[in-house]
This record gives sequence, structure tokens and C-alpha cells, in this order.
Amino acid sequence: MMKHIDLPDTIAIFPLTGALLLPRARLPLHIFEPRYLAMLEDCLKTPSRLIGMIQPRETPNGEQRLAAIGCAGRITSFSETEDGRYMVTLSGISRFRLRAELEGFTPYRRATVDWPPFSRDLGAEEEDAGFDRPAFLALLKRYFATRDLGSDWSGIKAADTELLINSLSMLLPLASEDKQALLEAPSLTTRRETLVTLMEFALRSGGNDEVLQ
Repeated sequence: MMKHIDLPDTIAIFPLTGALLLPRARLPLHIFEPRYLAMLEDCLKTPSRLIGMIQPRETPNGEQRLAAIGCAGRITSFSETEDGRYMVTLSGISRFRLRAELEGFTPYRRATVDWPPFSRDLGAEEEDAGFDRPAFLALLKRYFATRDLGSDWSGIKAADTELLINSLSMLLPLASEDKQALLEAPSLTTRRETLVTLMEFALRSGGNDEVLQ
């Protein structure tokens, strides 16, 4: 089993608004900007093949700052298109706390990070002892109806609890600050509780995006 001591202190950072990666989940990416193509090529040459996904935040004066916590994923598949773009899949390894950005000559951003606060991420799949699946699915069905979202209900009903909660956290159309709250949830139970709260709020507001944001 991988340990945090095996993870590098410095990783490439990919700031992407609204994109959420969680441990043991998978995130598909479409990479085409030259700086991120360079990032991908460099990361593929490293033993860990890690990319740190993190939310950017705009300050009142227009500067872009990074959230304090992100999640690193290992490049587990990639394919190149005829015009030089890449379709990539990241498999979530562990969350990290941003320590400091590094100055350097790479066109993409790099940072030193701390892993130990999230030692649970490298363990086995999490359980949620208080999960009421029928009630959760009923709420989810109402939420999908208000947003006119399609779904594979047979797959949703059969999914393991962690996969279900984490996949919905990543895929539902939520504001970036809500995605960050789901990322920072200390356990699967608190993530599920946060997700339920966000869906209930959306239903009470009538699915109005302006209210949610």
C-alpha cells in the first residue's frame, strides 16, 4: 500500500474552476493548452505521474489565488488526438495542503505540498454507516428532475456507497465553493451530509442558479 512518505514534496498544479477530484475516483481531462501539454509531458517522465487538481479563486483586485487544499491524481490513461491534444484520466490518490508555489522556468504552476493531514486517503474504501440509501436516492431523483438531468438509475442503485457519493460530488452542477466544501469534508459521512444539504438547498430555492452562486 502506498504511503504519504512515497509521494513527492513538489508536484505540478492544474488550477481548474469547478473541477473536483477525490481519492479513489477518476477524473477525465481534455488537455490542449500548450502550458498544460508541457505539464503532461513532464509528469509522464516522473515515477509518480501526479498532477495536483486545485480550485483557483479570484481576489477582489483580479488576482488568481489557489485554494488551500487540492487533490492529486495519477495519470492512468491518456491518448493523443490527431491535432495534438490529449484525453487524460486521473485516478485520485490523496488530497494535499498547499505549502508554497514555486518560481521556476516551467510554463505551468508547481508547488510544494503537505500530505500527512490526509493520511486516510491512502487507505481502503471508506464506509458510511449512517447512509440511508432509499432516502438519498429519493432526494437525488427530485434534484435531477428540477435540473432536467438524465441518469443511469440502474448504475446509481448498484454503485458502492463511496463511489456513489464521490461520483455525484464530482459530477453534479455545483458552484466551485460547494465543490471545495465537498473536497475538504473530513470523512465520507460528512461529504454525504454536505451533498444532501446542497441538494436540499437547491430544491428549496427552486433550482435557481443565481441563488446557489
